[in-house]
Amino acid sequence: MNIMQVLSILLAIGVFVMAMVTATDNPKAFLDYHGMLVVFGGTIAAASVSFQLNKIGSLLKVFWNRTILGKKVDYRNTIRSLIKVADAFQKESADLKQIIKSQNDPFMTECFDVLLDGLGDADFAYGLMKRRNDAIFELYMQDANKFKALGKYPPAMGLIGAVTGMIALLGSLGKAGAEKNIGPAMSVALVATLYGIALANFFVIPISENLIEAAKETRRKNLVIITGLRLISRGTNPIILAEELNSFLLPLDRLDWKKELKGAA
Repeated sequence: MNIMQVLSILLAIGVFVMAMVTATDNPKAFLDYHGMLVVFGGTIAAASVSFQLNKIGSLLKVFWNRTILGKKVDYRNTIRSLIKVADAFQKESADLKQIIKSQNDPFMTECFDVLLDGLGDADFAYGLMKRRNDAIFELYMQDANKFKALGKYPPAMGLIGAVTGMIALLGSLGKAGAEKNIGPAMSVALVATLYGIALANFFVIPISENLIEAAKETRRKNLVIITGLRLISRGTNPIILAEELNSFLLPLDRLDWKKELKGAA
């Protein structure tokens, strides 16, 4: 579990709760079932009309796996896996396909299946998988941007809740003693707006930004694999391969192949 990300989410929730508790002597003033119904129910309804709910569920699953469970892209392990494949490829090992599958990266397996199945030469395999990587990234970005578009619904639903509350307030002004209820009624009406803004800015938009970052990381990881595919097909030395692939990463993220060789020894 990614403890830092979990603490960040709890911090966001804590800030929101503390803001409500310290704003008034009556925190219950921030509880309004009418506002909850309009904001949360309205957001789900609008999302179901705009997008497929199962797609939204899939995106939330990606966010859960990446942020909560900490299953981020491990570039070093990707390069380490490609070094193993390069070594087996150079030695023409009979277990080459099994070594590739054992790395547990579907895109890597697909890349080398295209090469080893003889569908074309190395340049064909490189070009094909590069186009597939571009298509995967585009589709991931479309889904992430769809989720980001959901961020406009909660504030709008909050405004609807506030408007309905104001309409009810204005409709009761002609009654005796209505002036005493103006303050509490306006407070309840504005709570829906608060729910909408909080839902959008504490959860929906941050999750969408996280999904966009995940799509970019996946594209970079796949590009490392595709470049490794081309280098391996040319019989590149595993050490040269590691240095070439390290070029995609910042210095702190690069694989120290010297330590890898010492560990193997």
